[in-house]
Amino acid sequence: MAGESYQSDQIIGAARRVLVDQRAGGRRRSIGRGAAQIRAGHYWRKFRNIAVAGVAIWLGLGIVGSIIDGIGFTGLMLGAAATAGAVFLLGKYPRFKMPERADLDPGDTNVRALVGRTELWLETQRRALPPPAVQLVDQIGLQLDGLAVQLASVDQDHPKAAEVRKLVGEHLPNVIDGYRKIPEKMRYEERAGSTPNQQFLGGLERISDEIDSITRQLAAGAIDNLAITTRYLDYKYGDAIDAAGEKN
Repeated sequence: MAGESYQSDQIIGAARRVLVDQRAGGRRRSIGRGAAQIRAGHYWRKFRNIAVAGVAIWLGLGIVGSIIDGIGFTGLMLGAAATAGAVFLLGKYPRFKMPERADLDPGDTNVRALVGRTELWLETQRRALPPPAVQLVDQIGLQLDGLAVQLASVDQDHPKAAEVRKLVGEHLPNVIDGYRKIPEKMRYEERAGSTPNQQFLGGLERISDEIDSITRQLAAGAIDNLAITTRYLDYKYGDAIDAAGEKN
């Protein structure tokens, strides 16, 4: 039994190392908490699968050993090989799938999940964008985090939720897709007083402003409620606190 306990510890340790390696290898810097949470959930499921498979392998060997009076050195080697195979396969597959443009469906009823997928999709677009646009995309990612907090308490059928779905599932991807379709050398050619690059940056800025506006509108109720509660506390307890302070 001590040997099986040791093997179980080895399994958990190996699973943790695979988890760390998977998260380090090919890791992209998340531009928002939603994207980071989706990615972390994927790797923790890998860790869980490896741990379950390893425990099942050695538990099965333990049962067989109790029936045939020990599994011997050959059994231990088979168990180690099976564990290594499970760690390798379950650590490598299934691979983390980054969302594609088609995955950003403005009709998705789960607006918070859509926001998280949009953040992940934005990560895949960063390399193809000019530095000023990358800064705006990173800013939008942070704004989407704040928006997601407000959406947690909003009904999915709320008009603002529908507006967010349209903004992050259609308008934002369309702006980036439209820019990427323009040949590199034509992005800086002036037409009608501006260049495609300037128009693109302006579009991202307007989207950023709109996300900020929606977030503020959704947070307005919470801000008002806090102000009302604070005024009530001042009215109910303010005089008593002042009187107690004077006595002391």
